[in-house]
Amino acid sequence: MSMTSPLLSIVVPAFNEQDNVGPLVDQVRQSIIDAGIDAELIVADDGSTDATLERLRELQETHGWLRVVHADSSRGQSAALGGAIAAARGQYVATLDADLQNDPADLPAMLRLVESGQADMVQGDRTANRRDNVIRRFSSWVGRMTRRLIVRDAIRDTGCSTRMMRAEIARRLPLQYRGMHRFMGACARFMGARVAEMPANHRPRVAGVAKYGVLNRMGVGLVDCFAVRWMGQRQRATDYRPIEPSAAEKMERP
Repeated sequence: MSMTSPLLSIVVPAFNEQDNVGPLVDQVRQSIIDAGIDAELIVADDGSTDATLERLRELQETHGWLRVVHADSSRGQSAALGGAIAAARGQYVATLDADLQNDPADLPAMLRLVESGQADMVQGDRTANRRDNVIRRFSSWVGRMTRRLIVRDAIRDTGCSTRMMRAEIARRLPLQYRGMHRFMGACARFMGARVAEMPANHRPRVAGVAKYGVLNRMGVGLVDCFAVRWMGQRQRATDYRPIEPSAAEKMERP
């Protein structure tokens, strides 16, 4: 692997995932590194209060492609993703959660789609692989319809953290704002990016504690929808083209 500019940077936010970071590194090695993809894994420890950071430091000693960034206190998933992306050196950026519910084996197909030029971002869709109860399915439907009406976001599974995108798209995402990790696809489309969806695997959590539930997502999510709509309506492209002076103008200069 090139230590200066790998092809792919996989970024992962982690908060109190001490029992999951080891298996995560193993799974990334098996699905990405051993498959010959030039990649780095960047884990952003979001002020964990357990042994997550200690175990990541131990893993770094034997995995040269693992990099760790850290905050002294928790800033939230969006900020942790933003911190990891800021450290990324790859041409492409993928995202995963640290809870092992996302499958790194889904990333190579997503990478091929973006590399081929057919999309600028690929968003995973776990719909066919989830076995949620009635309450969670209903809340997901309500959230999806609300986003579609307010933000015009037609992405089916915005809660899926398995994603792939061009690095220039990743760096422009407004992840300094809390909750924006749920609107990465919508924000990318505001920039003019082509966003595709691809089926992704979903696995049950086997260690650690879930950070989100129905109640702590619905109210905040509604407010965030209006905030994202406001940003999208006011966003303007800044890709102005430089104009060089003509040859005649250059000759006239003293």
